[in-house]
Amino acid sequence: MIDTHCHLTFPEFAGRVPEVMAHARAEGVTGAVTISTTTHDCLDALAVARAHDRVWCSAGVHPLYADADDDPAERRNAGRAGHEWENLRRVASDPRCVAWGELGLDNHYPRPARNVQRAVLDEQLAFIASCNHDGPGGIGKRGGLPVVIHCREAFDDLIPVLGASGLDPTRFVFHCFTGGPADIRKVLDFGAWVSFTGVLTYPNAPEVRDAARLVPADRLMVETDAPFLAPVPHRGRRPCMPGWAAVTARALADLRAVPFDELHAQINDNTRRFYGIDAE
Repeated sequence: MIDTHCHLTFPEFAGRVPEVMAHARAEGVTGAVTISTTTHDCLDALAVARAHDRVWCSAGVHPLYADADDDPAERRNAGRAGHEWENLRRVASDPRCVAWGELGLDNHYPRPARNVQRAVLDEQLAFIASCNHDGPGGIGKRGGLPVVIHCREAFDDLIPVLGASGLDPTRFVFHCFTGGPADIRKVLDFGAWVSFTGVLTYPNAPEVRDAARLVPADRLMVETDAPFLAPVPHRGRRPCMPGWAAVTARALADLRAVPFDELHAQINDNTRRFYGIDAE
């Protein structure tokens, strides 16, 4: 299987990516998607993906980094919010990039301010819509790229914004789902996919397990969000390792009362359909 969401550019993995991916292979995780957080980090993510055969990347601005690139010295070539959107186009055009994001809204933390997050989200979605085609000015990929969504305590705020973007709802995945059944129904009714992390295994997250039982098998993926959120029995260890996506997958199979081989085949097929990449 593949860890569909991790952050190999974060300091915890500096100089360690070969070792980290060797550990993943030993756990049965044959590849990873390293997810971008800023219009500078996306360049580092692409460099990691180009350097490692079984690593891919994304291109996007995380809501908690919405003001991270806001340097007045860079505004001449940047958008209204100060982000160098052309870096995203450059990365998204590369064969090693398989998604936009992660992007969205986060209501858990007080900063960046809600209006800053929303301004960056609106501009980013408009930019993606302008690029997500294979014609002139596009990224040269038929059908464009899917979009990785960060949504924390923001379902009612975020889903209408995504719906108004003009992008296909079935090409969004709500990563690291931490809501409950009511939240998952909103996501599913919208038409999006859902991905689960090690939070699924935490004793204090029964609502996440209840939600995970409701997701159609063909809209389900697993991830680690490494270096964060190590699953039980590794909870509390830092960094979380991409190889532990297999731990979450086994927990998900038990939770949904399906044989692991069946869930394993399904999530691999889902990863291929959503991201266009295969587990080997």
